Amino acid sequence: MENNNKFVIDSEIKTIFRTDDIAQDIYQLITELYPICRSITGNGFRETLKIIQQYIPLCVYEVPTGTEVFDWRVPKEWNIKDAYIKNSQGQKIVDFANSNLHLVNYSLPIHKKVSLTELKAHLFTLPEYPDLIPYHTSYYKETWGFCLSHNQYLELNDQEYEVYIDSTLESGHLSYGEYYIPGKTTDEVLISCHACHPSLCNDNLSGIAIATFIAKYLSQTTPKYSYRFLWIPGTIGSITWLALNEAKVNNIKHGLVLTCLGDSGNFTYKKSRRGDTEIDKVAAYVLRNSKQDYKIIDFFPYGYDERQYCSPGFNLAVGCLMRSPHGSFPEYHTSADDLNFVQPQYLAESFFQCRSILEILNNNHIYYNQNPKCEPQLGRRGLYQQDSRLNQMATLWVLNLSDGQHTLLDIAERSGMSFDVIKYAADRLLAHELLISKNN
Repeated sequence: MENNNKFVIDSEIKTIFRTDDIAQDIYQLITELYPICRSITGNGFRETLKIIQQYIPLCVYEVPTGTEVFDWRVPKEWNIKDAYIKNSQGQKIVDFANSNLHLVNYSLPIHKKVSLTELKAHLFTLPEYPDLIPYHTSYYKETWGFCLSHNQYLELNDQEYEVYIDSTLESGHLSYGEYYIPGKTTDEVLISCHACHPSLCNDNLSGIAIATFIAKYLSQTTPKYSYRFLWIPGTIGSITWLALNEAKVNNIKHGLVLTCLGDSGNFTYKKSRRGDTEIDKVAAYVLRNSKQDYKIIDFFPYGYDERQYCSPGFNLAVGCLMRSPHGSFPEYHTSADDLNFVQPQYLAESFFQCRSILEILNNNHIYYNQNPKCEPQLGRRGLYQQDSRLNQMATLWVLNLSDGQHTLLDIAERSGMSFDVIKYAADRLLAHELLISKNN
């Protein structure tokens, strides 16, 4: 960032945020969560939610194994204590204690000696990145396996190895965290992030941590919208939440999925399935005015939980905010997605971009001009050249386009002025009863 000591003033609660403090707070939470072996179920996920509860009072829900959720069932619960591969000399050559990525997530328990040929059928590497450990899962196929660097793999030459996995896969629960902030209206903004990956920082400890601090920030405000935050296991978590909360879905008017927000890549916004929703327009506006390179990409039915929220039966206005998209950086789903790959300054940038999107969304009102026949007399109201902050052209644009059809963002875009300038003009006109909100 250009200035890590700059101050960002929140117009809602007049709180002053230091960018470097926010950056370090988010990074510290990622550091605390990094060692935990998470999965789509189990104690690692619960431990993660318990740490988040130290920041915000989220509610934890437990959904029993076997619960029908549309075309799916909540899977068995998986927990892991230890795992390793020993060579013929009894030396641990692959050790879960050194990296939880070494174990294929959801591996069955096993303790036996196997031939090199049998072992290789259960090993995963990345030949193109021979020093990195890949991340693999087997949620819905009961098997076992290990991940290791390709260089380690090439050193395997014993004829027999001991494999040990101390895990359980049995009936239990799927856990998820939810935090609801009531607003002035029951219309909701959904903020969702997947919290099931083990020691992977960008994907998605960055999303988890930024969602936590956005929730903490919003809890100090009285927003127009109500906010619903979800920390869920990927795919099965959003499916489960939607299946169990269909009665609440109609309240969701806007939403963001947060992921991959800690790397140095340019921002990317993936539009909702509908493609022209208010959240799509606001996100595009914020990125376009950030004075940085960015990408806006159309919806496609792969990626993160936006594809569940945007499935045709729901078709919610939910986009996805990220920096480098999944699969577009070599560190993706590898041991290189570590605490060195994400950096505090990029996390802070992501926090403020997300906050800017939500603040514009929260303030993007539609007004009626109470004096629509010609311009009102602004001078006698102290609105003509007596307020140094008040832009005269912004005032005229707001008056002219406040016809019940244009949002403040529409006016900002058409006038070429910043949203803040337009909003200030609208606030001053509202105070002098020259505007009335469409919702009044």
